[in-house]
Amino acid sequence: MKKILSTLTLILLMSLSFAEGDQVRNTYFCQDELGAIPIRQGGRVKPLYVHANELIKFLSGKTSYQNLSAVQVYCLLSLQGMDLANNIALEARVDHVDAQKLLELPEGQKTILLKNLVEEIPTLQKEIRKQKVQDSRIKALQALLNQAALYREITSGQNWLLPAMTNERVDWIPVNAFLREDKVLEAKTKSKTPFLFVITEEVKKYEELKGSKHLLEYRFSKAKLPIVSLVLTLIALASLTLFKKFTFCLSFSVLTLLVQISLITIRVLISGRAPITNMYETVMFSGFGALFLSLIVGHLKKEKIYVYMGLMYNACTLMMMNFATGMLSESISPLVPVLRDNFWLSTHVTTIIMSYGALALSWILANTVLIKKRFSGLNKTDENYYSDHIYTTLKWGTIMLGAGIILGGVWADYSWGRFWGWDPKETWSLIAFIIYMAILHGRYTSWIPTKRFIPLVAAAFMSIMMAWFGVNYILASGLHSYGFSEGGALFLGSFFLVQTGLIIVTGIGKPKSFSQREVTN
Repeated sequence: MKKILSTLTLILLMSLSFAEGDQVRNTYFCQDELGAIPIRQGGRVKPLYVHANELIKFLSGKTSYQNLSAVQVYCLLSLQGMDLANNIALEARVDHVDAQKLLELPEGQKTILLKNLVEEIPTLQKEIRKQKVQDSRIKALQALLNQAALYREITSGQNWLLPAMTNERVDWIPVNAFLREDKVLEAKTKSKTPFLFVITEEVKKYEELKGSKHLLEYRFSKAKLPIVSLVLTLIALASLTLFKKFTFCLSFSVLTLLVQISLITIRVLISGRAPITNMYETVMFSGFGALFLSLIVGHLKKEKIYVYMGLMYNACTLMMMNFATGMLSESISPLVPVLRDNFWLSTHVTTIIMSYGALALSWILANTVLIKKRFSGLNKTDENYYSDHIYTTLKWGTIMLGAGIILGGVWADYSWGRFWGWDPKETWSLIAFIIYMAILHGRYTSWIPTKRFIPLVAAAFMSIMMAWFGVNYILASGLHSYGFSEGGALFLGSFFLVQTGLIIVTGIGKPKSFSQREVTN
């Protein structure tokens, strides 16, 4: 009876405090301004805005629901643990056919209400325990189980942890325990918005004691620097074509680089480590590294072609960061123990990722030459010109790849007690290194002529993609398990298919000669 009376009191207070309009009353105190407050989840303190966007997107694939933001949706779902009802009906996608059959979905239906999915948790657990092999079906069921468990945790009020201050001690407690009736009643005498008042007062005490580092992440997340970087990169590429003066392209390229430096620097300040510990960060750093390297080499050689290579690859990585969000997660998570050595993390992994960026420059130019030669014509002089620049980027990339492998071996000996263990990641890195060494040697000794050199370089990057993405998304085994992810197998398969198809299409038939192109024009 006491619990019921407490709940009714809370509802009454909220209704009295927020009677300005239906929308406000229906959302209680769940407003976007809550996004800046600190919460604790995933082993670290972060702003509610970041946490809510990550979780609501994980649950439903979107960061909003109707006209409500992720913060409002997360807040309202959390209040269900205080018996405060809402009409939010989030749905989870069920793409796997076997999962649809297990959940007895109607034919053609690929979604299920999360509140209904929670009721299927015993069924999902029972089915998962039956299987010993982690095939695509079990992975799909496990993903649904994780979504159901998380939704249940949120709606019980246990996921939203707020700071409760006791002198200089911080206790992170669930929202339904944080908003005690006595605290709310006391706040009612001081503010027309008692619930916000209780939260903000505790947050002020927390910030006075622990600082406001979470606000940096809040502003960083709201700034959308990856989108800004992509726009600047595309403008730089367009200016390279539209304007005769190279100054325009160079200015936007440098501006892009500065924005990406800000992006990387702020992630370092937030996480306290090098930004190269998950797939999202390696993609981000490889694009930045490729553009940085292309500007340096282009300046030294006085060649614009390097800037083109850097911008094109940087645009590819930024598109992945902004649009391949099902495959790459921008979440900042605590490190596994083996990665907590910042020296080796900042040397071995950085060198490897920089080598991927350098080799990607050769891949960009090689494919550009293949397309240009096949469809618009290319004379021998131009072909040799492009080949020389491809060769330059190959040398840079291969040297860094070899250095990264050696540094990785030293780190492995330090961490695992052996220099080399034929781990899938190690093996594929070595395969890629051998392939590029063979191409470099063949080019240097004229064993590989120019007409074979360019398609070989384009094809060789598939070994890098296998070492980089394939081990993580397809093989998913070995001591480098801290980097494994889901959702990239389709991307990688598509990449291999498109690259192979491009080499075949540009290799068959007789390319249009330079003289033919002149006659056509």
